[in-house]
Amino acid sequence: MKCKGTIGVLILLLAGVAFADIRLPAVIGDNMVLQQGKQIAIWGWAEAGEEVMVSVSWESMQWGVTADKDGKWQFKMNSPAAGGPYEITLKGKNTIALKNILVGEVWVGSGQSNMQMTVQSSANSQEEIAAAKYPKIRLFYVKREVADEPKSDCTGSWVECSPETIPGFSAVAYFFGRELHKELDVPVGLIHTSWGGTPAESWTRRGVLEKEADFAPILKRYADAVAGYPEAKKEYDQKVEDWKAAVAKARADGTNPPGRPREPFGPGHSHSPSGLYNAMIAPLIPYGIQGAIWYQGESNAGRAYQYRKLFPAMITNWREDWGQGDFPFLFVQLANFMAVKDEPVESAWAELREAQLKTLALPNTGQAVIIDIGDAKDIHPKNKQDVGKRLAAWALGTTYKKRAVYSGPLYKAMKVDGAKAILSFDHFGGGLVVKGDGPLKGFAIAGEDKKFVWAEAKIEGNTVVVSSDAVAAPAAVRYAWADNPVCNLYNAEGLPASPFRTDEWPGLTVDAR
Repeated sequence: MKCKGTIGVLILLLAGVAFADIRLPAVIGDNMVLQQGKQIAIWGWAEAGEEVMVSVSWESMQWGVTADKDGKWQFKMNSPAAGGPYEITLKGKNTIALKNILVGEVWVGSGQSNMQMTVQSSANSQEEIAAAKYPKIRLFYVKREVADEPKSDCTGSWVECSPETIPGFSAVAYFFGRELHKELDVPVGLIHTSWGGTPAESWTRRGVLEKEADFAPILKRYADAVAGYPEAKKEYDQKVEDWKAAVAKARADGTNPPGRPREPFGPGHSHSPSGLYNAMIAPLIPYGIQGAIWYQGESNAGRAYQYRKLFPAMITNWREDWGQGDFPFLFVQLANFMAVKDEPVESAWAELREAQLKTLALPNTGQAVIIDIGDAKDIHPKNKQDVGKRLAAWALGTTYKKRAVYSGPLYKAMKVDGAKAILSFDHFGGGLVVKGDGPLKGFAIAGEDKKFVWAEAKIEGNTVVVSSDAVAAPAAVRYAWADNPVCNLYNAEGLPASPFRTDEWPGLTVDAR
């Protein structure tokens, strides 16, 4: 490499495709936001052995980098402080001038349908869209695609945030980014890569899934589906033909048409293990980012014990492959959903929330609790504004050191005193409080017989004292342990306590893989 300056670092990668002209991945382009305060990568393809000259408008210097035998080149430089707009020019056999570049904070937003849900589908959508005039917030939407092997590029482009560009963008990602933009007063880049209804294994590299015995059933299900796919596809095609005929008849009769048959699981399906990692995460690496936000879990709710390993494995996978250390990874705990139960019961959704809570054991992770803003009848609650704000609160409190309280109360320990269970908490902020009128709700207690009953709960200082006349010797306490719990423990800053249990008794999904 020829270097006219002191910053450039060349990394030659071993795979790629030769191109006569310089070509860049989609994620590097006009209007992009570069991550401030870090070494950032610019990479692409050219003819093997071709020299690519790189110049940037914020430095009076130029660097040269030579494409390897496969036509791949990569260049790393230190980013400037937040600001812009800047330009980057790349010259080889052709010239590419990247314009309107900003430097600030870059976050990836991923997951399933509640991350995919758009601003135009969220609450107060018309007002939100009309007000979305933030030219220093930039949006990149990765086209949904599945791949059997990691891809080097994706489809998408950077655009300025405006009433014209925001309607179809992720509501959670936008409201999160807007909060950061307002609080930090710097440009914000949001990379949205999600797919509704998908499980975490679709977003995890194949090699990671192959290393853990608990993930073997995932790979076997897929292998079996691939083997049986030709016959399943044949049956599906016939069902589609029958469905088309039924739709035509329904229209002629003036009745409601039937729903389209569901495509069989198999090659190219969005649920295929690693399929979305390959097509929608790998092409973004090693673009410089600050961190990631994640909203997913519904599709793994029947396999919560497996998720205890799968979700941390996925996070660790992303971090290792990105090569930027343990970057912040903030996730949304499942919202309240489905019917309210009269008595304490087991709950697969509660177990999934517990798996998410346990993921906080990983360094530099955070959790937005939204047990109070869901919708019993809609798995896609429209209030995405508060979801974004609670994610942003964690980022502002940890990554940016702007807030002292960024989480609701998290269970810490239980002490038994006679017939009373005394619970202590972290993140109680200005104090534990009951939201709304009436007594503290959502606590259940059990003895060694494992039979839970609703309990009386009172706040005493920064603890909650739980008891019941029906349980003389408490062995376990659970809080908000239901699909749709009635609960009201908060801290003074208005953030809800996470659901939890003090026991480790086997649950509904203990054997589900």
